[in-house]
Amino acid sequence: MFRIGEILDLAVRIEQNGEKTYRAARKRFAGEDLGELLSWMAAEEARHAAWFAELKLRLAEGGGNPFLEEMTRKVLDDLLSGRSFSLEEVDFAAIEDPARLIAVFIEFERDTVLFYEILSSFVEEGETLRHLAAIIAEEKRHIERLEEVLGELAPAAPAGG
Repeated sequence: MFRIGEILDLAVRIEQNGEKTYRAARKRFAGEDLGELLSWMAAEEARHAAWFAELKLRLAEGGGNPFLEEMTRKVLDDLLSGRSFSLEEVDFAAIEDPARLIAVFIEFERDTVLFYEILSSFVEEGETLRHLAAIIAEEKRHIERLEEVLGELAPAAPAGG
């Protein structure tokens, strides 16, 4: 069984992993526009990690629990199968194309949104739910921004055929 502390620890790790990866990509793909985007994404992930860590502390101190006390490992496995929530298995050294890098980040952000949407279904307390919804909206904006950049990186199709 998962306890809320374990779930929040996972959320913190997801965000910290994203921050670390965006910072590493910033060094590798130092182009000004892409570099600025990657720095912004890293800062966003750090802010989200801090919120989840603070929520865990609040729950531990207050004894209150805005989430269901437990969920089975089977439920999470079924709901999240095929999602890694980690960029560790990606060989970034082999990615030469910034467009491929952005595509990898889009998939990571989509997996993160899925996790947080599932997590939100277990939230009972209104303020926590609103804040989690705001984080989900921010993650979706990250995807939109990454998709915009991906569109800008894609070569223009030749006219005529």
